[in-house]
Amino acid sequence: MDAKSLLEGLLKTGREMAAKGQAVVEEKLDIQEPGEKRDATISGLKTGAMAAGIMALLLGTKTGRNVTGSALKLGSLAAVGGIAWQAYNNWSTNNENAAKNGEPVAIDNLPEAAANERSMLLLKAMIAAAKADGQVDAQEMADIQKQVSELGLTGDIAGFIQSEIASPSSLEALAAQCDTAEVAAEVYLISSVMINKTNEMESAYLDALAAALELPDSLLVELEKAKADASA
Repeated sequence: MDAKSLLEGLLKTGREMAAKGQAVVEEKLDIQEPGEKRDATISGLKTGAMAAGIMALLLGTKTGRNVTGSALKLGSLAAVGGIAWQAYNNWSTNNENAAKNGEPVAIDNLPEAAANERSMLLLKAMIAAAKADGQVDAQEMADIQKQVSELGLTGDIAGFIQSEIASPSSLEALAAQCDTAEVAAEVYLISSVMINKTNEMESAYLDALAAALELPDSLLVELEKAKADASA
């Protein structure tokens, strides 16, 4: 599974949703009305349509329905890596013991195999954040499976999306894969893309994630500052 390309597509689509509005993207893909027109659109747009469909699927869940804020403007893995690195660099200059373990490397500077592995982690974090309410009833799962099928998702991607939505990765599982503060910062940042901070449950999830990742408040401040500067 090419996790890096899929994540790039999701971030690009998120930026489009933030710029044009979620409804515009859903209408473009006929998300609400399956049929020949949408099938043709998906076939023509290939990966882009797949990414847009998955993002609309995630944002269409109960938790992520109203997410259209500035966090979606991140737009690319380079932006995620750059923002996380800038925040970490600013923070580490005032913290002698900044690194959790080892030297930090931003995702956009990793070799292909390592970048794909980290992209898988970030995809899991994004989906877990989209399902921050922790509730997927039988009807919702049936709807998700139907939409996955209608979007033309097959093989590894379909299985991965369905599995992660049905049983999102725990905070502990995500944190266990973060061997440096840079990786933890990227996980937090990608999760914030899917969070509506005006929703109490979602905001609480992001706070719990920061605690599980052992991100100090001073680094969180730098992350929010760097994200705001990039989205301006």
